[in-house]
Amino acid sequence: MQRQIVESTSIKSIGYDQEEEVLEVEFQSGGVYQYIGVPRDVYGGLLAARSKGRYFGEFVRLSYPYEKIR
Repeated sequence: MQRQIVESTSIKSIGYDQEEEVLEVEFQSGGVYQYIGVPRDVYGGLLAARSKGRYFGEFVRLSYPYEKIR
């Protein structure tokens, strides 16, 4: 999955597979996680958020199943 670099102190890049509804997040620490069943509007909200780390914590982190891929 291709990710785009974002401005954030905690998140380095974000990618999204619209057909599978999979959000991929690469953290500044180096970990890469995939979150399953994330609607497109949540992905859009994350990209648009002024504080991506805060948005991620409130709307993604504990709301969707995930797996660490790296």
